[in-house]
Amino acid sequence: MPDIRPLNLEGVYEITLNPHGDKRGYFVETYRAEFFAAHGLQTEWVQENQSLSTRKGVIRGLHFQKPPYAQAKLVRAVIGTVFDVFVDLRKDSPTYGQWGGVELTAEKFNMVYIPRGFAHGFCTLTADVMAAYKVDEYFNAESEDGLMWNDPAVGIAWPCADPLLSGRDQKWGPFEAFESPF
Repeated sequence: MPDIRPLNLEGVYEITLNPHGDKRGYFVETYRAEFFAAHGLQTEWVQENQSLSTRKGVIRGLHFQKPPYAQAKLVRAVIGTVFDVFVDLRKDSPTYGQWGGVELTAEKFNMVYIPRGFAHGFCTLTADVMAAYKVDEYFNAESEDGLMWNDPAVGIAWPCADPLLSGRDQKWGPFEAFESPF
């Protein structure tokens, strides 16, 4: 069975898988509903997404969807390494506005579970990173929103000084202008 450990923000967990290898390579079970249910986590995923970032220092995020299309996520690095980040947007949470991060690597076989009510993003620490993530709600363009990646009010310690971002990710607003729908 996988190893599960809570991270610094309530409801967020790092899950480390247990691959079985031999001289041919390995086999790993990446998801089992009964394991997630036993830990009180989401078990009904409706969509899986994959991204490829060809350069080290790419930041994708910080993204979220507003209710009723908010998404829980299960994120892993299939190839390469990312610094995965999550920001608590739940207004009644004692950690509202705080962030956490975890390094996800293909070699470590770890992933992060992020519940609804968080902004999410990652920075590639290697070139040619393939990330995959399951979500429990379909993407809805009208519900999409985000926070500026380098907002000093949030203070994320990104591991790159001059990241490559999409035009969209360069335009998200600051946390202080954010009104939480969560």
